[in-house]
Amino acid sequence: MSEQNEHIFLIGMMGAGKSSVGRHLAGIMHCRFIDLDRSIERRNEKTIPEIFRENGEEGFRRRETRAALELDLRPPAVIAVGGGFPLKEENMQWMKKNGKIVWLRAAAGTIKERIQDEERPLLPKPVTCEAIEKILSRRIPFYQKADISVDTDGEEPEQIAKKIIKIIS
Repeated sequence: MSEQNEHIFLIGMMGAGKSSVGRHLAGIMHCRFIDLDRSIERRNEKTIPEIFRENGEEGFRRRETRAALELDLRPPAVIAVGGGFPLKEENMQWMKKNGKIVWLRAAAGTIKERIQDEERPLLPKPVTCEAIEKILSRRIPFYQKADISVDTDGEEPEQIAKKIIKIIS
């Protein structure tokens, strides 16, 4: 992994490309890729939508923070966190302390197109741009605290990963 010994945290809205870009980025950097949502699902033996239904958003957020703090942080990795993870100040401080934060930006229309067939606990079915924009408007001030931001609209995950490498090198 480059000359640095720190993690790269990918933040952004659901559908921004955190998981797909993260896998490509980790491959290019020859390091581990950790998808925090998948870690939570394995730990709880439930899907994210099931956890939301049973414990609500606040219950999920507590599990999310706990799962992050319990991650094995050696060696450095690319870590994709959930879209709401940066909303807690303690989570942002933890990421800042342990690495670089990269915000993957995507327009509401792009997000809608990417996630319309998926079950997303915070969005109604059918997914609308208005619902996405409502969530996005609340989260942007937190996402803006990232060290780096990269647009993902109209780009393939591999291209985005290469763009990130160029920026952090």
